[in-house]
Amino acid sequence: MEDFSRFQRVYANLPEKIRNGIVVVVNDKPYSWNAVYVELINNTALGREMYKKLIKMEII
Repeated sequence: MEDFSRFQRVYANLPEKIRNGIVVVVNDKPYSWNAVYVELINNTALGREMYKKLIKMEII
């Protein structure tokens, strides 16, 4: 499993309401912080793509 600690540090410090907001769009579909978290926990290809995009956008 990859190290997603950059995401986890940011996610842990977000207020509950912010976690439901859209943070990334992949393949023309919007995803919230919570959706990204679930994908990363399950170590999916979509989650890895989301993670890379968040780094590229300098969000995490």
